[in-house]
Order: sequence, then C-alpha cells, then structure tokens
Amino acid sequence: MTGARPCAAKKRRARERGGGVGGGGAAAEAAPRRERRPVEAAAGSMSWAPAAGRTLAALLLVASALSATLLAPGGSVERGPESAPPRDLDQKRRVELKMDQALLLVHNELLGTHLTVYWNSERCYHCLPQVLVNVSGSGGPGKLSTAVVAVSTQHRSILQLRDTAEDKEVCRLEYKFGEFGNYSLLVKHAHSGGSGTACDLVVNQNPVDSNLPVCIAFLVGLAVVIAVCFLRFLLSLDDFSNWISKAMSSRETDRLINSELGSPSRADQLGDDAQPEVWRPSAAPLRLRCVDTFRGLALILMVFVNYGGGKYWYFKHASWNGLTVADLVFPWFVFIMGTSIFLSMSSMLQRGCSKFRLLGKVAWRSFLLICIGIIVVNPNYCLGPLSWDKVRLPGVLQRLGVTYFVVAVLELLFTKPVPERGAWEGRCSSLQDIVSSWPQWLFILMLESIWLALTFFLPVPGCPTGYLGPGGIGDLGKYPNCTGGAAGYIDRLLLGEDHIYQHPSSTVLYHTRVAYDPEGILGTINSIVMAFLGVQAGKILLYYKEQTKDILIRFTAWCCFLGLISVALTKISENEGFIPVNKNLWSVSYVTTLSSFAFFILLILYPTVDVKGVWTGTPFFYPGMNSILVYVGHEVFRNYFPFQWRLQDNQSHKEHLIQNIVATALWVLIAYVLYKKKVFWKI
Repeated sequence: MTGARPCAAKKRRARERGGGVGGGGAAAEAAPRRERRPVEAAAGSMSWAPAAGRTLAALLLVASALSATLLAPGGSVERGPESAPPRDLDQKRRVELKMDQALLLVHNELLGTHLTVYWNSERCYHCLPQVLVNVSGSGGPGKLSTAVVAVSTQHRSILQLRDTAEDKEVCRLEYKFGEFGNYSLLVKHAHSGGSGTACDLVVNQNPVDSNLPVCIAFLVGLAVVIAVCFLRFLLSLDDFSNWISKAMSSRETDRLINSELGSPSRADQLGDDAQPEVWRPSAAPLRLRCVDTFRGLALILMVFVNYGGGKYWYFKHASWNGLTVADLVFPWFVFIMGTSIFLSMSSMLQRGCSKFRLLGKVAWRSFLLICIGIIVVNPNYCLGPLSWDKVRLPGVLQRLGVTYFVVAVLELLFTKPVPERGAWEGRCSSLQDIVSSWPQWLFILMLESIWLALTFFLPVPGCPTGYLGPGGIGDLGKYPNCTGGAAGYIDRLLLGEDHIYQHPSSTVLYHTRVAYDPEGILGTINSIVMAFLGVQAGKILLYYKEQTKDILIRFTAWCCFLGLISVALTKISENEGFIPVNKNLWSVSYVTTLSSFAFFILLILYPTVDVKGVWTGTPFFYPGMNSILVYVGHEVFRNYFPFQWRLQDNQSHKEHLIQNIVATALWVLIAYVLYKKKVFWKI
C-alpha cells in the first residue's frame, strides 16, 4: 500500500531501481552471492479451542527458531571461484549482483564494429528501449571485446543490439534470465560466410530458483492447515475425546485441590456475599464471522506486502496496468468496510439510535481516520520531521475516511428498515435488495459518470485527452509528464505536487519523472463505488437472512455480472482493453474485477464459516476484529524489533521472506491476545 510506507519508501525505491535495468545502467552494486538452501517458514496457523493461543504461540516460536537457524553463521557464503567471471576479466570489470539480477557478458567478435545494447522488459508496454551497455569493436581476428553488465530477472528481457556508428539493428532476442545466473552473449559473423551476424546466448552458470522459499513456505502452511484439520477431526470422535479427557482428569483434580488449599480465591477477598468473578457482558447481536474473517484476510495480506513480501515482484504493486497480490488487498478492505457499514448501521437503528446521533458518529470516525492517516501514518516522515510544506495529503486511511463518510451518509439518508421475511411479494421480491436502494444506486451511477467524464474528456495541458498511460518512457516516450492523465493533473492542480506521493510504482519500469498519488482525488470516486458494492453484499446477507440458497445465488450472480463487465472493458488483456485494470488509477475495470473476486470469496466463506461451521475463520478472524489497531500498529512499529532485524544477507529473498512472515504472524498473535482480553480499538 503506497499510503502505508512511512520510513522505508526511499530505501525500497532504491532497491527496486537496483532490481531492474534502464537509463544507462551498467554494473550494479550488491552483496556477494550466498549459498541457496530451501527455506522452511511457518506461514500460518489455525486454532479450534481454548488451546488456540498455545497453538499460535508454538507456531510463532517454530518460525522464529527456524529463522534464527537460517540466519546463523554459515547460512551465507562468499562468492567462490565457481561463480566468478572468466579469468580474462580483471577486477575492475567484475559485477556483484543484487537480488533479481543475473550477470551478462557481451562478447563482440565483429572487427571494428562498436555495439550498443538496449534493454527492455516485456512488462513495460510500448516503452523506449534503454541503453544497457556499450561494447567496443574487436581488436583483431580471434580477439573478443567484452562488456559485463547486470540484467533484471523479474520478467522476460528484450535485448536489442545495434551498430553504434550506422545505427542499425544487428540482432534482437528475448530471454528470461534466472536470478544469480551467469550468461554470455556472443556476437559473431554467421557461419554461412555471408554478411549476416549471429547472436548466441550461452549459460555459463545455472541460476538459482528464487521462488523456492515461497513454495516451501506455502507447503509448510498447507501442512499446518491439514494437521489442524486432522486434529479437529480426531477431537470430534467420541473415543478420542474421552481418552483426552481421562488423560487430563488427573491434572484438573490437582488444579482444583491446589486452588482450594492454596491462596484465597478472588471471591473470598471480596467477601462472602460477593458474586462469582466471571463477568458476563450483556448479549450482543450475532456477528457474521465471514465478514470479520474476510476483513482479517485482507488485513493480514496487507501487512505482509507492506512489510516487503520477501521482496518478490508479485508481492509489490504492479508498475502500471495489471494485477499483483499487493493490488488485491486494499480494494477488498474497502469492499468489506462497505458491508460492515450497512450491517452495523442497521443494527444501531434497530436498537433505537437516532439518525442525527449516528451522523455525528460517522463524521467523527471519518475525521479521526483522516487525521491518523496524515499525522501518524505518513510516508514523508522518512524525509525528517513532518513539514506542512511537504506533507502528503492523500493516503490509505484518508481515502478510507472519505469513502466511509460518503457511503455511510448515503445509507443513513436513504436507508429503509429491513423488511420481514415475506414482506416483499410480487414480481420485485427477488430484487428487493436492489429495488429498495434505488436512490443510492442513482447517486452511485452519477458518481461513476463524473469519473468517466473527467477521465476521458477533461483537457490536460501537454497530454492527449483521455490518456490513461504511465508517462515516462511509456508510449515510446511521447508523454513523459502525463502520468495518470486527468487523475494526476487534478491532484497536482488542487493539492500541489509537493503534497502527493513522490515515488509511484510506475517509476520502477517506466521511469516516470512527475509525482503521482494512487490514493488521489479522482480515484476516490471509484473507491466509493467499491464500498457501495460491499454495502450491496451486506444487504444480501441481511435481507435474506437464514435463506442460504438465496444468498449464495445472489453472490454468484453479482460475481458473474461484475466479471462480465470486466471482460468487456479489458478485452481479457492487460493493456489492450478499453479501460485496463489499473490500481494506480482505480479504474472502473479494477473495481469490477476486484468486486467480482470479493463476491466469490464471500460465496466461499459464508457457507463455510457461518452456515456449516466447517471453519471458524481462525486465524484471520482475530485481526479482522481489531483491524484499525493492527493496521496502525504495524505501520508505527514496522522498523522495531521483533518486526524487523538486521539481516545477514540483505540480498536474500529467503531472509526477507522469513522476516516478513514472522512479523505478520506476530500481529496475528497480538490480535488473538487482544481478542481474548476483550481489547478492541474502536474509533
């Protein structure tokens, strides 16, 4: 989340730039290569009874011990002779590699022909090729002129070799380099004896499997889930349960005896007439665990990707169009916030709370969210003490605050009492959740019309009208200062360039030069639309309460309907559609796609968690019950031990992944303890 990177923004940006190739990049600095071992990391935990806390703590201890073992001396080794460049290269020409890089040696056998090697990533759409390295001509027959350079391994690379003097293409190739691999590109005359040129790519040293730690972490987590499910199955068997009860009966007897013969009980201290020490709160309305579970799932993924996600590219935001894991979590959180708005507001109105008092609570909560976002969770703290001259005004919590206020007020103004079962009869009974909200739908459609009109018809100085591109070197470098089109222009015009996000994800591949905020003003319109679709999910859950089949049918219908809209808008293409899926713009296709996914997740969670009770939602349920505390806490304490520590090898995906998994598991454990202590931070 771009709004959730207070002090690591500049460091992370520098690392990401080091992971790619562009500009005039040649040799890159990095740490020595390390020994590659499989990583076993605890990726999650589940609990099922009062022993859940001990289970979570045990899994956390296992993960911490495992990380300590892997970080112990001997986990990394210096680069040995087997990984060194060929002997004909002197020390000045050696290149040390960072993560997501490989070593490329370009050998030029062409006599007197100077070459310029251009590089591009297949994910960089319509980008200007960037100069990678220059190679001088061969000094004579049999003599090779060699240049050494680091290349990115995140995506498939496109290499183009051109004759520097005549500016003509010599050869072109596409290849997916592997991390820490060693490759040679030999440019020579074709064997046929003609004037043609051949470019042969040879693997000098095989790369490592950089995705192995993720696979192992996933398998470990899957094994834990299977083990817990199997244990739950055993506990459901009467014979096994009776055996466990008999085994524990002696301990329980000893505990009761010690309690009676030991120190006085709390009731004795309060007097003979005192009530038992167990305090039972008044009965609360039934909560849908699937909603809290979904919120917790989105939140835990958010914490993991904000902490770095092992520094893997698919756990970072997409550079422009397309989706990664990091692009899923924020819209899901917005969606489930909309669901909670309707459920909680309906509950409060049924308990007799006046609309005027509820409006005051909505306004106060929105104000607090915006203030926390600007003052507490602000990425400009990495530049020193917060200054109003450079403070970032948009952000994640700011957008949540505005979205919450608009959607909650909209529902408060037009909401109607939830009808009793059977109250809706006739041809509209199957659409009661939609028909009863026609004023809200009209307002949402008007908002979306405003987004479309501003996006595609607002004139932007120096840019084509309706531009949706990243600027920079995209679109062959024609519009370098047009990042985001109308969305970026509105933010710079109304907020000022110094008060928006300075390091957007588009800088990694597209080398954009202007500030752009993914949580800007225009995108907030579509976040409101996303939250309202979440409200629609809440209405389905409440209007068709205890009608599981009807609920599942409607979740399926919305999932398919929104999915078809996404297909039509994108043409099932990352870049060629009418409106591509784009998190930076919060495009309408992005909203419909992620909303379709959200309805699908509810389609799975509702019967699994609330109807059948097959899964309790553990461990995601606990952070879902304390979402604001976990989000703000993980941002404030992100650079503190034990959430972060000094790594032995900063260029190791393995070590970053262990650190990020342990930090995320810690927040799950904290949320569990707070849940058991009945501590909830509500604003």
